[in-house]
This record gives sequence, structure tokens and C-alpha cells, in this order.
Amino acid sequence: MEEYLAEFAGTALLILLGDGVVAGVLLRESKAENSGWIVITFGWGLAVAIAVYSVAHISGAHINPAVTLGLAAVGEFDWALVPGYWLAQLLGAFAGAAFVYLHYLPHWRVTEDPGLKLAVFSTAPAIRTPVANLISEIIGTIVLVYGVLAIGGYFAADTEGLGAFGTGISPLLVGLLVVAIGLSLGGPTGYAINPARDLGPRLAHAVLPIPGKGGSDWSYAWIPVVGPLIGGVLGAWLYTAYPF
Repeated sequence: MEEYLAEFAGTALLILLGDGVVAGVLLRESKAENSGWIVITFGWGLAVAIAVYSVAHISGAHINPAVTLGLAAVGEFDWALVPGYWLAQLLGAFAGAAFVYLHYLPHWRVTEDPGLKLAVFSTAPAIRTPVANLISEIIGTIVLVYGVLAIGGYFAADTEGLGAFGTGISPLLVGLLVVAIGLSLGGPTGYAINPARDLGPRLAHAVLPIPGKGGSDWSYAWIPVVGPLIGGVLGAWLYTAYPF
């Protein structure tokens, strides 16, 4: 139960800070309005780093169903724990999105564009082409999971005592990895690379009383779930097979 609570809390913190930076950039009359893509990518990277620092010592800080599935698929995580981790991550993502809604409460009414309101919570493609969008999410998540395992493996093998994954500099490097993915690969789909990150907040968008919010774009919602799950398994397999 402790591990599940940690995954809930870590994912909630991830979404509070990650969706929070998106809200700051997109919502009207925010002091961060129109500050741009680089602010969003760095905000998300720091969100990941802080979440990993917070709960890695308890649960491993998966905070992402694709990471959980990838580790289980290569024998590095107990399959029996996967459903509980997934549920905790989804609920944590929903809770984090609800806190973002509350934090920016006055700004929803003055933001007229329903698309901007949805973009605070979930991803959408720049060009809606399902196959290409799916491929983008798969590639981005391969890079994420391979990179996370490479960072963890590097520090585990280190003889200078730089620290195990979740301590020292490694969570910050994971955050910088997310920044790199956002800057280089995030343009086509907004780089969900995490099913809970997209689905939990999308559910929150659907049920929260956001003024003038419009639909939650459920026709696209399967792509940022299926793509990262496939990419997570492939990324973990690639690292296991070819751990450069």
C-alpha cells in the first residue's frame, strides 16, 4: 500500500506542476501567458525531477504506466503490482489536474478558447493523422524509457558513490531527458509519453465544472495511451538487449 500511495502522490505532483505550467502559459491574464514552448518543456522536466526525488525511495517513482509496463515486460518489476501501480498513477493524475483547476480558478472564465482549456489537461496533435501521431508517441516513449534505464544503470554501476536512482543527480537528469524529448520530439503530438498524464487529466476535464470548456476529444484519447504503452515495452526491451 505504501508503494501505491507514493505512486499516487508522485503522479499528482507531476501533473500539478506539469499541467500547471501549461495553464500558466495558455490561460488568459496569467502572468506567464504566452511565454511559450520552451517554458512548457522546462516546466515539465522540472516537474518530473521533483516527482522522482519525492517518491523514488518508496516506489521507484514510475509515475507513468508505460514505465511500469516496460519494467514488468523485461522482468524488472513484479507483474502482480502492475494493476495497483496503474490505478494509483491514474488517480494521482486526476487529482493533480483537479488541483490545477483550483489553482487557476479565476482564469477559466476569462479564457474564451475551449481548445486552450483542454490543452491544459491533455495533449492533441498538431496535424491529426492517427498513424503518424501513434508513431510519434511510441518513439518519444522509447527514448524516455531507454533513457531512464540508461541513467539508472549508469549510476548503479558508478564506483564513486554518486547515488542510486532517485538520489543525487539522477532525477535531475531524468528531468532533462524529458526536456530534450519535449524540445526535439514534442512538436507533433505534445509528447504525452505517459498514459496517466493524458488520461487522468482528460477525465478531470470531462467532469470538472470548467466554464465554456467544450468536449474532451475522446476520439484522440486512445493514442496517448496506446502509443506510450507500446513505446515503454520497446524502450525497456531495447535497453535490456543493447545496454550501451
